[in-house]
Amino acid sequence: MERVMQDSAKRLDAGDAPEPYAIAASDSVKDVRPLVLKHGDGFAVFDGRGDIRPPGAEGVYYRDTRHLCCLVLLIERRPPLLLSSSLRDDNATLTCDLTNPDLTDDHGQMLLAHDLIHIRRSRFLWRTACFERINVRNFDDRRRRIEIAVEFAADFADLFEVRGFQREKRGVGHHPRVEEASVVLSYTGLDARLRTTTLMFDPKPTALDGDRACYMLDLDAGESRSIFIEIDSRQGPPADRAYRAYFLSLRDARRELRASMARAVTIQTSNDIFNEAASRAIADLYMLVTRLPEGPYPYAGIPWFSAVFGRDALITAMETLWLDPAIARGVLMHLAATQATAVDDASDAEPGKILHEARHGEMAELGEVPFGRYYGSVDSTPLFVMLAGAYLERTGDMDALRALWPNIEAALGWIERYGDRDGDGFVEYARRNRDGLVNQGWKDSHDAVFHEDGSMAQAPIALAEVQAYVYAAWRAAGDIARRLGREGQAPAFDRKAEALRVQFDRLFFDEALGTYVLALDGDKKPCRVRASNAGHALFTGIAFPERAASVVAALMGSSGFSGWGVRTVASTEARYNPMSYHNGSVWPHDNALIASGFARYGYRAEAGRVFEGLFSASTYVDLRRLPELLCGFPRKKGRGPTFYPVACIPQAWAAAAPLSLIQSCLGMTLDPSAPRITFTEPVLPPFLDWIVLKGLRVGGAVAEIGLWRSDRRVVVDVLDRQGAVSVVTTT
Repeated sequence: MERVMQDSAKRLDAGDAPEPYAIAASDSVKDVRPLVLKHGDGFAVFDGRGDIRPPGAEGVYYRDTRHLCCLVLLIERRPPLLLSSSLRDDNATLTCDLTNPDLTDDHGQMLLAHDLIHIRRSRFLWRTACFERINVRNFDDRRRRIEIAVEFAADFADLFEVRGFQREKRGVGHHPRVEEASVVLSYTGLDARLRTTTLMFDPKPTALDGDRACYMLDLDAGESRSIFIEIDSRQGPPADRAYRAYFLSLRDARRELRASMARAVTIQTSNDIFNEAASRAIADLYMLVTRLPEGPYPYAGIPWFSAVFGRDALITAMETLWLDPAIARGVLMHLAATQATAVDDASDAEPGKILHEARHGEMAELGEVPFGRYYGSVDSTPLFVMLAGAYLERTGDMDALRALWPNIEAALGWIERYGDRDGDGFVEYARRNRDGLVNQGWKDSHDAVFHEDGSMAQAPIALAEVQAYVYAAWRAAGDIARRLGREGQAPAFDRKAEALRVQFDRLFFDEALGTYVLALDGDKKPCRVRASNAGHALFTGIAFPERAASVVAALMGSSGFSGWGVRTVASTEARYNPMSYHNGSVWPHDNALIASGFARYGYRAEAGRVFEGLFSASTYVDLRRLPELLCGFPRKKGRGPTFYPVACIPQAWAAAAPLSLIQSCLGMTLDPSAPRITFTEPVLPPFLDWIVLKGLRVGGAVAEIGLWRSDRRVVVDVLDRQGAVSVVTTT
């Protein structure tokens, strides 16, 4: 049966057809300069004025449906002038400051000179709603009568439609229901579900219809007036008037955000710009974290991936495990709760397999896209076991691991029975569903796995990094088993890990390339391509020590390292394209894992170079945010990086990358059983002279630690401690 599956997969995946779920690149993120907010299962994307102007990706979304596709503020039927727009440092609110343009009559006579009326839009998301306060103030020296209007519309487009997917049929939109101070927009999908958007205005508008609210404001000199709007995607009457709901919800949103962020370690350094970048990274991380029944879970990114993704969350949790292990626990518990228990070709599910993606929109409900609950990733399952082992090592949380052990055993069972399709010891992938993802590693573009001549590799495909994850999973399983008193099982796990390590070195390491090949195809032919995947072998420790130097050299040579980071594919390769999604671009999370691998093998200076490249790139980005990816063009003196047009920003594993890089450079490990914090051969990247970590928790103790550059060494100083925690430095 396994051979039949392989042959079928080869036929199914033949060719070089474009990926049907690729994101349409009609607008560049640098052109649009979007401003984003998120809470729970809702997110919103606005332009600089705070408007939503179709077409494009802007909108208010809830559970993969766009509930508002137009929201435009006008003053005297004209767009106001933008003064500035900004997000709070903690991402809690968006503020846009606007003013009136020159307003003239039909004969060109000046009615109102510019910059006399100030408009401040303050907006945030809470639960199912978007709240806005529009404050209008007259700075003229005379009374003014001003028309403020808000135009709105809802298309109830599925997120995949917004991304560019063409549907043959859609549901039915209903006529707006207009009441005294509210409008209900609604749509019944082909899934027979009624979706609504309710706009509530306070005070009551001067005039209101199905697509426009108008206020005539009489303002004395210096007088101001506020308008409150609540845009809610739930059905049913509002609990409070819009102005009261605004203030109560703002209070609750800030309280929740403060409580979440209080778990994180505070980072202070000698570099004020990096302090901004680190603060924004932490704020983005907690904005993307959603409270699920099992605990906090980082959604992948805005706008396209604001949903549960297995791989993304597992890697994000690893990157931030030292900072806030509660995230890792929430990820593990949710993925355990959604682990596959049966074979289902439609969702690429097999018993023990860990979730790839979960969607809630109309198209997912109908099966028009296979992502309602989709298991088409080959790496989520070993990463799940890896994270479980790392979480236990970081926290000593035996209760959680006892609860997770059946899921860990199921995941290991999947690795052996379904992951290793032909019994050769390697884990391969080939989609079961014709509409599923062709490539199922983290580089999941249709053309991401290829041979040295540029031809596509045919499934089943064994990726280099997946074997590295499987090795780490067996190692983690052995450690967990011993800690749980299952000593009898541990030796078998250890043997599997060591056997895989030997076989991986024999078949994946290429002496001529000086690094590991990208993959083995369905005929076990190596894809002799220099790619960043090899760095993940260092990350997990599957690489023999004698291989490390040449792998590092391949990654950090001029063809691999762009100056901003390690490219996904070296510039010497047949399909190299620095503007592609996976064939020559630079991904922050990829670089963070590679740098962690460098540190594991003692190459902390190289980890520092990666850190410096990504930090320098962030200084050219709004809010110091690292995007999902950058183009892989070489770094030039005096120039910033080249941006990828449809990169998600913020993106969870990109936001977490600089946090992971701190740990890698400092060589920091945390042992809760001692408790002890160890710094092994710490280095500081060139842009930092010192760093202070406050609130570093381990084994019930808390420490504040400073690290300072002293000549060529880094000195570690314990500034404060609560509880019996030791701090050790090794050189």
